[in-house]
Amino acid sequence: AIGVAACAVGMALGFVFHFLLIEALGSLIATGLPLPSLAPALQAGATGLVLLLGFSLPPLAQLRAVPPLRVLRKDVGTPGSRALAGYVVGLAGFLALIVWTAGDPKIGAMTAAGFAVGVLAFAACAWLVLQLLAPLRSIGKLGVAWRFAVAAVQRRPAAAVVQLIALAVGIMALLLLTVVRTDLVGAWRAAAPPAAPNRFIINIQPDQVRTVEQRLRDAGVVDAPLHPMIRGRLIAVNGNAIGPEHFSNERAQRLVDREFNLTYADEWPSHNPIVAGRWHAADADELSMEEGIARQLGIALGDTLTFDIAGNTVRARVGSLRKVNWDSLRANFFVIMPSRLLADQPKSFITAFHLPAGKGALATELLREMPNLTVLDTSAIFRQVQAVLDQVIAAIEFLFLFTLAAGVLVLYAALSATFGERVREAGLLRALGASREQLSRAQTAEMICIGALAGLLAAGAASAVGWTLARFAFEFEYTVAPWVFVLGIGGGVLCALAGGWLGLRNVLKSPPLATLREA
Repeated sequence: AIGVAACAVGMALGFVFHFLLIEALGSLIATGLPLPSLAPALQAGATGLVLLLGFSLPPLAQLRAVPPLRVLRKDVGTPGSRALAGYVVGLAGFLALIVWTAGDPKIGAMTAAGFAVGVLAFAACAWLVLQLLAPLRSIGKLGVAWRFAVAAVQRRPAAAVVQLIALAVGIMALLLLTVVRTDLVGAWRAAAPPAAPNRFIINIQPDQVRTVEQRLRDAGVVDAPLHPMIRGRLIAVNGNAIGPEHFSNERAQRLVDREFNLTYADEWPSHNPIVAGRWHAADADELSMEEGIARQLGIALGDTLTFDIAGNTVRARVGSLRKVNWDSLRANFFVIMPSRLLADQPKSFITAFHLPAGKGALATELLREMPNLTVLDTSAIFRQVQAVLDQVIAAIEFLFLFTLAAGVLVLYAALSATFGERVREAGLLRALGASREQLSRAQTAEMICIGALAGLLAAGAASAVGWTLARFAFEFEYTVAPWVFVLGIGGGVLCALAGGWLGLRNVLKSPPLATLREA
């Protein structure tokens, strides 16, 4: 009955928050959306009931095996094997829900595995941090309240680990989004050179090259090389015809299924370091290929590639592999051949250059004189991408606030589960001379410890994920910001104090004598 009522309330709130999310996304959703169907509501309700039954039935079912004498002695004992088996069933149901929600077995399995690894890593880190707190109990200058707090945290390590994980996961999610929106985007933009090109002009026809060059010089643009661009389709490797069906990788299929942007140059582009082979001679039937696309297509040095260019066949051997720094924002190409092979093929030209501020009218003048040109303002594109990221991340942060609220509720539930034990401890300490103020400060200090530790774990995990994304996904340098730890620890303390106030506010209201008589 409780589960059905809670799921009904949750589904109603989800229906309302659906419209708040649409409002948060703003201009990203320009068309009216139909009302949500019942499928998400049913899925959410099933999720709530499975989780509730999977993790609440085992201890309730265990009550049947508790002897009345144990109740009178207030000694329930540890869960039996049946309860542990019930928790295993609940965990299996939770993992099955992840796979079901993902809609794809592979993605669901990867998500479930990532969740399990993350929880285990958090648990190991939380347990290690708790062990490091042990020496603090012997520091006399720490104060009675803080020594009580450290002792309380270490006296219930399992509950403390659960509380730390619950808070840390929610805080980490919010911090990671903040890191992505600020530090990672800032580091990405800083990775580009200071005078990186911010304008691209494409579709320049051969008879327009001199005019475009003259207009750029007149505008004070000195570094704007025009590169020939030829469209060609890769049709064979070493004489064997290839197509999308010959590759299992989705990106490789797309590369083969479309035309390449080819260019020719007799001199090696210095901003593309050669990682294998050597640069081709002007009279050689060789080409230079970007190492990433060569790896995707399984092409090696010495392979002969055949391209179809507007019905003409061009063959060349792979003589070198280049590393292209796409963050440079220059005009880069996957394949470069000698001019002898491509100069007579149908082509247009492309250029990339840095246009100083205040000279934006150049694009308008060029388009007025040569309407066939396409001028791309990458700075405007970056601003648009930043605006889209801000809107999407704000909407996701709204969702992760529920994760943080769930962490506070888990903290409250863990404290409520130990309410009777804490009342007896407080009564004993007050009987031994501790004042109510000291115990109140000890409770506050305990929540500060848990919140600070959870925030520290969350900030460390968010920084680690941010660094990993920057290093291996985006491939630029990233420096961990200290403010992430300040924000994480501060947010963790506030959340822990909120949950602690809910769970511990009535602990000190019982008279010590009554508490000791009931013990």
